[in-house]
Amino acid sequence: MAWFHRKKKGILTTRDGQHDVPEGHWIKCDGCNAINNRRELEANLWVCAKCSYHMRLSAVAYFNLLLDEGAVELQDENLQAMDPLSFTDRKSYGDRLNTARKKTGLQDAARSALGKIGGHNVSVAAMDFSFIGGSMGAVVGEIITRTIRRAVDRELPAIVIAQSGGARMMEGALSLMQMAKTSANLTRLHEKGLPYISVLTNPTTGGVTASFAMLGDINIAEPGALIGFAGPRVIRETIGQDLPPGFQSSEFLQDHGFVDMIVDRRELRPRLIQLLDLILE
Repeated sequence: MAWFHRKKKGILTTRDGQHDVPEGHWIKCDGCNAINNRRELEANLWVCAKCSYHMRLSAVAYFNLLLDEGAVELQDENLQAMDPLSFTDRKSYGDRLNTARKKTGLQDAARSALGKIGGHNVSVAAMDFSFIGGSMGAVVGEIITRTIRRAVDRELPAIVIAQSGGARMMEGALSLMQMAKTSANLTRLHEKGLPYISVLTNPTTGGVTASFAMLGDINIAEPGALIGFAGPRVIRETIGQDLPPGFQSSEFLQDHGFVDMIVDRRELRPRLIQLLDLILE
């Protein structure tokens, strides 16, 4: 009788020495729990094919999506957050910054650029949730402010894509000062008669919502985005009662006049071109 023994445990499927299904090939949707193919998601701009849930994009991904090809000049790449308060909670703020930089390859939670959208010159900034929850500290506030100032100096429209958990607590009052700083510079933009378009994505909360994110001449939101000052749990505990269904969603805010329009990410670039054509003609 012949006996056969496995050389390896289990059944392995390989191609050219590598696994057929690499790690991260399948992505679970947070909206409907459907399993999506990564390549199909990328082709669909990270919008779930089953429920149209909008997954998060990086700042540079928004630049690539919205700005004309070959017309992107990144700005303010040398700005880097410090630790002026020597803040420590479970770990030091300095260590958090270093970890975030190594993990994301970013200097901070916002990036800025000059470019064109449909041939229109624009000054644009985009926030990035992957860097400490997109929180706004002194550097993020400075990047948004410089984006607005470039628009003023060059007489361009300003566009900001917001994606943030709010002000960065590790910088204390310095982070809260960015609310006044960005808002004051938007007043200068308004006095020049230049348009400001704010794009609110999931999530846009805290001090970012309470300042530049809601001050657009036109406020655009992606579908289903969480937009508000405090989170639903905090509000519920504060007022002691249940909140209305869909409270703080893009759709709820549009119904109550805080958002002008909700635009699917796949239609965002043509909608911005349409708006700029109308405003700047």
